[in-house]
Amino acid sequence: MELGQEIELLGVHAEGEIGRVITSGAPDIPGDTMVAKMNYINDVDDSLMRVCLYEPRGASQMTINLLTQPCRKGADIGFFPMQADGAHAMSGSNTICVTTALLESGIVEPKGPETLVKLDTPAGLIEATAQWNGKKVERVQIDMPVSFVEHLDHPLEVPGLGVINVDVAFGGCYFALVRAEELGYNIQPDEARDLVELGAKINAAAQEQISVQHPEIPSFNRVEYPMFVAGRGTSIRNATIIFPGRIDRSPCGTGTAARLAVMLERGEISLNDEVSSRSIIDGEFIAKIKDETTCGDRKAIRPTVSGRGWIYGRHTLGVHPTDPFPLGYTLSDCWGAEKPR
Repeated sequence: MELGQEIELLGVHAEGEIGRVITSGAPDIPGDTMVAKMNYINDVDDSLMRVCLYEPRGASQMTINLLTQPCRKGADIGFFPMQADGAHAMSGSNTICVTTALLESGIVEPKGPETLVKLDTPAGLIEATAQWNGKKVERVQIDMPVSFVEHLDHPLEVPGLGVINVDVAFGGCYFALVRAEELGYNIQPDEARDLVELGAKINAAAQEQISVQHPEIPSFNRVEYPMFVAGRGTSIRNATIIFPGRIDRSPCGTGTAARLAVMLERGEISLNDEVSSRSIIDGEFIAKIKDETTCGDRKAIRPTVSGRGWIYGRHTLGVHPTDPFPLGYTLSDCWGAEKPR
């Protein structure tokens, strides 16, 4: 079997959301920082992403996580997630997948029942604490990036809906939070297609009408995801719409962090509350606010999110010299009409 450069991956999911982890065979990615490495994938050479994520070797409903040498001192390893529209700064579900893969594969040696793994990401140094039973990572708690509210009740004109109000917050990336119940939805499995189609319209409107700028990281300057939200108090539901048109199978860690910032700002929760955050398939993350802080001139929080991950397989990818699709392909039946960047 002739596959050229072989890439080894572990298949992992966090509460149902697939986040495969490249464990060997990836090329070195240029850059002195994780942001630079992420931007290299997005702006210079996305061939690794295409080989691993596009058909026939990949699929639209997954993420590929790239492990790298860390750029920050004190980090165990660097990583960033690659999705259909490019590399991203941070993902809670994928941090759970990566931490589970690192410890259960032995890439990082467990150091007892609670093992701290320090991950260098474009969103900053992320600390993940794994509960280790000697064979399996039972749960991973993540200290999420400092999170804050950018806009409350921002008016958004959406074709077919008219003007709706959305909250905009940062939890590792920027989200437009849409109150699903006000639009007649409860975030249930039979609503998935409707939510995806509506989310695409909302996201297009948000890209045009909402301005954001992280006070400390210049490259974080756009709303990346719309997220439908439901529930109240310490029991909530989320449905993040991910390019090219699917719902996050997990409750979305970064989205949950952003939502905690909004809920605290609105007085819907207190600093001591433990929040159950559930997805459209009822996967659960447990979220808390460690404390309040600032980010630039903004009021902010330090949230934690915890959840479970499972390794489900091993994969070896490669490209035969005669393969007519060395960088893969996309079709609009699964990938939507809009081309990935």
